[in-house]
Formats: sequence, C-alpha cells, structure tokens
Amino acid sequence: MTDRGPLDAVSPLDGRYARYTEPLVPYASERALMRARVEVEVEYLLALADLDATPLSIDDDQRTALRALYEDFDDEDAAVVKQLETEGYGEYAATNHDVKAVEYFIRLGMPADLDADNWIHFGLTSEDVNNLAHRLLVKPAAEEVLVPELREIRDALVEMAHTYADVPMLARTHGQPATPTTFGKEMAVYASRLGRAVARVERAADDLSGKLAGASGTYAAHVAAYPDVDWPAFSERFVADLGLEHEPLTTQVNPCDDFEALFDALRGANNVLLDLDLDVWLYVSDRYLGQEAVEGETGSSTMPHKVNPIDFENSEGNLSKANSDLVFLGDYVTTSRLQRDLSDSTVKRNVGAAFAHCLVGYGKCQNGLAKVVPNEQVMADDLADTPEVIGEAVQTILRREGHDDAYEQVKKATRGRSVTIEDFREMYADLDVSEDVRAELEALTPAGYTGIAEQLADDI
Repeated sequence: MTDRGPLDAVSPLDGRYARYTEPLVPYASERALMRARVEVEVEYLLALADLDATPLSIDDDQRTALRALYEDFDDEDAAVVKQLETEGYGEYAATNHDVKAVEYFIRLGMPADLDADNWIHFGLTSEDVNNLAHRLLVKPAAEEVLVPELREIRDALVEMAHTYADVPMLARTHGQPATPTTFGKEMAVYASRLGRAVARVERAADDLSGKLAGASGTYAAHVAAYPDVDWPAFSERFVADLGLEHEPLTTQVNPCDDFEALFDALRGANNVLLDLDLDVWLYVSDRYLGQEAVEGETGSSTMPHKVNPIDFENSEGNLSKANSDLVFLGDYVTTSRLQRDLSDSTVKRNVGAAFAHCLVGYGKCQNGLAKVVPNEQVMADDLADTPEVIGEAVQTILRREGHDDAYEQVKKATRGRSVTIEDFREMYADLDVSEDVRAELEALTPAGYTGIAEQLADDI
C-alpha cells in the first residue's frame, strides 16, 4: 500500500479522531521531533561560538542561515532527515540513528562560507539533544493546546453555574435522595475543582527541566577539551535560553521526574472531568438534563427515538485511556538501568498519543456540555415527590429548641417510609414548640431547602 488515508490508520488518533488531534501535530509528530532536534543542535552550535575558549566564529548572516534550518523546516527537510537515517543521502550512508541523521542534515545545510562541521554535536550524547527536544515539544503542547481546552470547559461550567444558580435539584448521596442543592452549585463545584487542576498542570509545564551534561552526566568530554570553561554554568544558561529549567545532576538521561509531575497533573484534571462525565450521564438518565437533538444524527440503529449522551461516553472512554497511558508513561520514564538504557526512547514517542486522547476527551466533553439543558420541571417534580429530605432541617431546628430526641423522632417518622408534606404537618401539630417555630417548620419545602447554594454558585 502506497497512499494511506485516514481509513487506513492503525490508530484512531490519526484516523477517526484526526480532526480532533490536528492541533497536536506540530508537537507530537516525528517531523516535529526532527525539527526540535535541529533547533537544539543549531542553538548549541551558536552557543559554542559565543564561548571565548573556542576558535569558532559565526557571523550574523551565518546565524540567520543556520536558524532557518529549523525555523523553515518543512516536509522535504523531514524526508531528507528520514532518508539519512534509513537509506542514506548524498555522501552519507544510512546512519540507523535518528540524532546522527539530524547532525548530517545540518552539515548539508551549513552556509558555504562556514567551516563548522566538527563543532556540530560537540561533546554531546544523543540524550542531551533528545531530552531538550522532547521538552521543547511537550511544554507548548500542554500550555498551548491542552490547557486552553481545559479552560474552555471550566468557562462553560462557570457559565452554567451562574445561569442555573437558583435552580433547585434533589441531591443524591449513596445514590439516595439527600439534602437538595441547585444545579448551578453542582456545576460550580466542578468549575472550582477544574480550575485548581489546570493551575497544577500549568505549574508542572512551567517547571519542565532539561540537561546538557554529556554521556554520563559528568561533562567529561567538554572538560577534556576545554578544562577552564565552567561547563555547568554554560549548560544552565543554554537550557534557560531554551525556556526550560536546568537539571544539574543527572546520569546520561534526564531523570524525567518533571515529566511524571506533568503527567500526574494532567491525570488529576482528567479525573475531574471523568467525574463530571459520569454525573452528567446520570443526570441525563434521570431526565434532569435534556439534550438537543442534532439534525440527521442517529441515536440507535433500532430505536429511532433515542438521543444518547455519546459525547460524555466518548469523553469518558478517551480520558480513561489517556490516564492509563499517563500512569504508564510517568512510571516508565522515571526509571533507567544504571546510567542509561534505551527502552525509554520508544516509550517517549507515545507521549503525543496520551496527549491526543486527552484532547479528544476534552473536545467531546465540550460538545456534550453545549447540548445539555436542565429540565427544571422534572427537577421540581422530583423534589415535590421527595418531601422526606426536609427531615434534616426539621430535626436540626428541633435540636436548636432543646428537643433531645429530635433526630430519633424524625427518623421514626420518615426512614424507610413514603411520607408527604401533610405527614410532617401532622407531626408539627403534636410538637411542644412555640407558634413561631411551628410556622418556621411549616414553611419548609424541599425546593426551598438549598441553603446558600445559589450564593456559592454565583461566587465561582
């Protein structure tokens, strides 16, 4: 097969869900990794030229030409790098090594008046290049693709919280009728949780750290060539100039604790949305939420009436898959046998897939939230049919008035029984309380027993 389209994709991320994952292509594709490696190698070459200790000199025009190698990196350039690795290109035989292929690509693109071949990749090991290149991709993928989508969801939840702040709704604890709340307040809870989770993701992305310390983290080759240069300081400046924190103490590999922190932060945000997906699914099932039918859409192949909560189900599935991948990645990339083993190299190529499942999940959740509308009449009817939930308020007021057996008295009248508002009123008539307290009790209704839920929703 020569031409493969979306229907031939091995993964749904590049097939069925390609339209959702497209924003990650600049950060998760092999072409993106090649470009990032070129950037690291070029900027390192320029940094070497800035050292007084080296005889390397690169003028402004040459710097512009070198930077164009990654700034203008395109499909044809990526094809050359791949050919250098797998088949050979020009004077170079196949490297069977992806980083070495990048080195030769830079040699081929070197300005004609610059003799600097020997300085490309000077003193480095491939992991010096790879750990920085991966972070140059993962950082913006999180900050510029995933975080904005999460914030879109939070904004939608805040809007729902404010719009429906005063819509009373029966709460359920242990799946059973419980003290009423408002739909807006419940959405505010998710907005608040998601806001904290997003902040954690942002902090973790901002803390990504890189290393540049040679084959076993000792700067040995650098020191052997130029013992008087402060190479740790050079490394710290170089990594910082790439927009990353500096990891000063490593083996050949960056320990990747920073990656694990980011993956765990994303998993935390995903868990908030998984909880939301499940709750909204149940609200739809209970008819507390209605869904707008999409023209032409089929809900069931046999039941024409159905409007299924498929967006939330798809979100749930993709976020669960993302979390599984993120746990695996976080566990795996933080371990390496002795000073280096290569198993993490293939594993890190799957970071983009985990992020892609996140992105699909976020998009599906957004789609679902845009379609649901509270069915206020169903909520009101359910509250009216469940008057026993005011029992909490009744026994609390009676305790305030000094009734030692208030809880037991209300429990006996309501637990495991079908009760009505009239049953409560008959109980009030027999109570030894003032008329003001009796009036206070008689004013209690399930729909009115929502505490400060409206205020809490408005304050988010």
